[in-house]
Amino acid sequence: MTEQNDRVRERERILLSESWGKLYKNIFDYRRSDGTWQTQTRETYDRGDGAAVLPYDPDRNTVLLIRQFRYPAWVRGHHEPLVEVCAGLLDADDPVTCIKKEAEEELGVTLEAPVRVMVPFMSPGSVVEQLHLFVARYSPHDRTSEGGGEAHEGEDIEVIELPFAEALAMIDDGRICDAKTILLLQHVALKRLLTS
Repeated sequence: MTEQNDRVRERERILLSESWGKLYKNIFDYRRSDGTWQTQTRETYDRGDGAAVLPYDPDRNTVLLIRQFRYPAWVRGHHEPLVEVCAGLLDADDPVTCIKKEAEEELGVTLEAPVRVMVPFMSPGSVVEQLHLFVARYSPHDRTSEGGGEAHEGEDIEVIELPFAEALAMIDDGRICDAKTILLLQHVALKRLLTS
């Protein structure tokens, strides 16, 4: 892997907005592959890192997902609620603590041993967030509540349990179009944790 530190000289970082996250204008010099230096400007958005989990039941060949309204998707013309894996921002928590808490709040399920499978950048052209992606076994006995999220945080979440084959088919026909959900479902398929 090539280190880029000797190719980047930061000049200026200007805070443009600070609300839910921080939006910066970044001015820097970048040494191109041919050795010449070029001044570039990029905006970056920082809202912290997050975590997501796909609970799966190998005995029943099912997965637990959520359905919720996402305003940015609505603005782009996707007017149906998105089908997604359970997720949340880390805030002050480590990724495992975060995802266990989110699973209880959103899915109403207690997860004992989530397994981290990858930590991708989801939109590295402008967003600095890395997302800790997990899978975790669950069974009907792990359900502790109805889930649904936290109303005071604006969450209005429907919990959906699906056969794994149907969840995969929903990627193919566009009913699942959320990147973190697609990554985790395909991971489960590739690792043959469930059968389709």
